[in-house]
Amino acid sequence: MLDDSNFIAQRDPQDILSVIIDSPKQFMHEFHVEGPELPLANDIDHIVVTGMGGSALAAETLKVWPGVSVPFVVSRNYTLPAFVNERTLVIVSSFSGNTEETLSALDDAKQKHAHIVVVANGGKLKERAKAEALSFVALPDCIQPRIAAASSLTAFVTILEKVGFAKGAVAELQAVGQKLVDLGKSWAPSVPTAQNPAKQLAEEIMGTTPIMYAGILFGSAYKWKISFNENAKNLAWCNQLPEFNHNEFIGWSSHPIDKPFTIVNLLSTFDHPRVQKRFVISEKLLSGKRPESIDIQAKGDTLIEQIIWTELFGSMISVYVALLNGVNPTPVDLVENFKKELG
Repeated sequence: MLDDSNFIAQRDPQDILSVIIDSPKQFMHEFHVEGPELPLANDIDHIVVTGMGGSALAAETLKVWPGVSVPFVVSRNYTLPAFVNERTLVIVSSFSGNTEETLSALDDAKQKHAHIVVVANGGKLKERAKAEALSFVALPDCIQPRIAAASSLTAFVTILEKVGFAKGAVAELQAVGQKLVDLGKSWAPSVPTAQNPAKQLAEEIMGTTPIMYAGILFGSAYKWKISFNENAKNLAWCNQLPEFNHNEFIGWSSHPIDKPFTIVNLLSTFDHPRVQKRFVISEKLLSGKRPESIDIQAKGDTLIEQIIWTELFGSMISVYVALLNGVNPTPVDLVENFKKELG
């Protein structure tokens, strides 16, 4: 079915596959901070990114790349951590600009007198940034927030570099984006399943619940989870090593007896050596107690290249699973209905 162009066109009418294939081009977008000047690194003791869903996805990458010299937290709630004060940089992120939790977090940031920079495509956040003289970074249009993760990451890194925490990171990100600009074409619908690992893995995952495990690539594992949830309308989970070996590891040893899951390990050459060993031992000790894992070795010479490679691969797989599931990968009607019910 995945080699039938008519089948794909019918089930992907918005052509989200092409949008994903072109997503590395988002790294080439040049972002500008409008409004008040940002503080300098010497004036910042901690950084918080507040956002929900796809608007916070890219912030998970910031935990491991490019890295900052002060505590960094991703907050997904109506309020901010208690430590936030006048020496905190708060990046308020919502693609739509209308996410109620994020608008509430902005109020909290103002009450705590934090340094604020808003990242949005439009909506109330953009209006408030203009009206309240807040620093603002505009995100370009995109079909869905989860597909704009590359834009969000570039925007976040631009902010960090301007503050003084990530020298040269924007240029590195753009260089990797340029290097990988044609990567998605190797997983495109026009490439037959026999030569297309994204289609092959989608067929293996279909009908199961994928569970992703990762070490340093946990942000990418979380991106896979979100992609399966929203694109394929498919349950998915993820966890991180070494934490996995202290609890969830035991959960595999018994119930449920029937385990309709697909295990995917996202491996990186930048994983801690002990984490690399944990993957091997975990597979050995759980042999026969859970499905045999599928190991995905991230490709790339640098950590950020491996992150982008892994996330693009996962996004493509999730859309192919959506097509096999018989669902349109683009809309998220249930989320929209929930928002209406919530009022």
